[in-house]
Amino acid sequence: MSSGRTLSDLSLREVSLLASVSERKAGRLAELGVESVLDLITTYPRRYIDRTRQADVSGLQVGEEAAVLAEVQSARARRSRQGRAIVDVTVRDDTGRLKIVFFNQPWRAKQLEAGTEAIFFGKVTEYQGSRQMTNPVVDVVAGVTPGRRTLRILPVYPASAKVGLTSWEIGEFVSEALERAGEFADPLPVEWRDSVDLWDRTDAFRAIHGPESLNVVEPARRRLVFDELLRLQLALVLRRRAFEDNARALHHAVSPREVTGGVNDTLVARFLAGLPYELTKAQRRALAVIVADMAGPFPMHRLLQGDVGSGKTVVALAALLAAVQSGHQGALMVPTEVLAEQHFSAVRALLGALEGPGGMAGGEVRVELLTSRVKGKARAAVLGGLASGEVSMVVGTHALLTEEVAFASLGAVVIDEQHRFGVEQRATLRAKGTDGDPDLLVMTATPIPRTAAMVIFGDLDLTTLDELPPGRLPVTTAWLAGDASGGDAPAWARVREEVAAGHRAFVVCPLVSDSPRVEAKSATEEYERLAAGELAGLRVGLMHGQMAAAAREEVMDRFRSGELQVLVATTVIEVGVDVPEATVMVVESADRFGIAQLHQLRGRVGRGGTASWCYLLGDAGDMALLAEARRVAEALVEEDPHLGAHADLADEVRLLLSEDEGEYLFKS
Repeated sequence: MSSGRTLSDLSLREVSLLASVSERKAGRLAELGVESVLDLITTYPRRYIDRTRQADVSGLQVGEEAAVLAEVQSARARRSRQGRAIVDVTVRDDTGRLKIVFFNQPWRAKQLEAGTEAIFFGKVTEYQGSRQMTNPVVDVVAGVTPGRRTLRILPVYPASAKVGLTSWEIGEFVSEALERAGEFADPLPVEWRDSVDLWDRTDAFRAIHGPESLNVVEPARRRLVFDELLRLQLALVLRRRAFEDNARALHHAVSPREVTGGVNDTLVARFLAGLPYELTKAQRRALAVIVADMAGPFPMHRLLQGDVGSGKTVVALAALLAAVQSGHQGALMVPTEVLAEQHFSAVRALLGALEGPGGMAGGEVRVELLTSRVKGKARAAVLGGLASGEVSMVVGTHALLTEEVAFASLGAVVIDEQHRFGVEQRATLRAKGTDGDPDLLVMTATPIPRTAAMVIFGDLDLTTLDELPPGRLPVTTAWLAGDASGGDAPAWARVREEVAAGHRAFVVCPLVSDSPRVEAKSATEEYERLAAGELAGLRVGLMHGQMAAAAREEVMDRFRSGELQVLVATTVIEVGVDVPEATVMVVESADRFGIAQLHQLRGRVGRGGTASWCYLLGDAGDMALLAEARRVAEALVEEDPHLGAHADLADEVRLLLSEDEGEYLFKS
């Protein structure tokens, strides 16, 4: 471990300590989520402009994306006949003039006053015989110190004119922060850096913010991404290690032979034999693994992933029955009261004749529902039955986590849709086991690649139900590079093919802010860009959350009828939108969405029994690094279980954790 400035130290230093950051600018940075010096230096450039390859106005070609440094000659604000704000700007350099048009950005007139020098990045189009850009990215150069102006490679930061900060100002703040920080402590031992082919941390930070050439950006980015992945994986591996070290396994009298039909007189075997259908091969494989876990020396800690309709509930119920037949109780926790009531009804229907007043290890299974809606005598009866053991199985919400809920012997816990529950909530329910740690099964309908599962559920083993119900066609999902390299071309080609075949397509705009207004503005800009670019010639509509309900419904009606062929939208379409003719979805900047949200969005296509596609545009290249980060994390924890010899690394992991969990994971 090298000496130098630590990230933990920088996390404690406010940006207002920098000479270049006034109190007013500190407030503006806070609006962007930048409060500490660590926040600042981990605000990375969204792209770079190579000034040696910067285009002159006279050399701009229609149809190409380009960056041009030019001076504003004039800026005029006006309104269209429909009332939309339009700003017409004329810019020039030494070689010629260019027209620029902004829709629904009236503040551009004030930002781009005559004499302002800025870099304009966008697609060059032709209108009425003249070249122009529509809604380009703008980075104002005015106010930049001469030192930064001479950089060959200009970093462009995700600044916001709305909060009154330019990319160049953020660049100045970062430059001062890096200069004052000096050398960074590198918590990753040199032998591990060499094995993964990683740069030194100091070199990486300096290259990402001030590259001498574009060639150094990728290795710098690779090191910094690896650091983020390693911190997360260390937290997950430490969590898993702590769970195993402190585990008190319960005895479960269950055998894989009950799944295969070799035994027929147990509760699990009778339940499976009484089902009105045969289990799929995937269900039997999953159940065999789960039963083996439950009969093993350590408490089960498993993730069961399967699409809607793949039969997760039957598998989970069999696991709960394995606990009941072993003299324990089972609990099924779901995120909402409506889901709890649905699951309760489904469980009772599946149990059939097995349901009755009997308690643990009885021939009959008593199942109860516990949510905030269950009150008075009914609630007292459920609580009493759980405490005495008369209730074999309970279906509930967060109500199961409250102190008033006590079990006689909780043997198995199933949690549906884990992304709604934190690790602490998982631990709270597991801690209700009185004579040992109950087995844990987490269910999710979200399709999770094994590498992504390492990120989100790294402390759980993974089992997948990979058979779809009969008659259902899978939605083909593909990650594509969503950048200027043209990697997204197959997505737009598919949109055109499907529209030509009479189908519809969704385009989902990236999340840009927690503000619905900012997100709506972004969607509007992207709609206008696509309608003039990749989707030119198609009938394109727009829908976002800031539109009145009646206006949104009108757009949906036009989309359903085919009057609109493509719908550009925000996540307002995430639920409740059913258009069977929709066969393609393009999700822009998909890496900004949560996996559960991507699954919900993907569910908007493939509802009409026709082959469908979902294209996720964004960076999926971190997946190989993720496997490396997991390997390093496991090796480090194996040789140093509490990271006592890697104090700086432990401090960085603590930044991800609550204070209580940090104390628990790093206790010696």
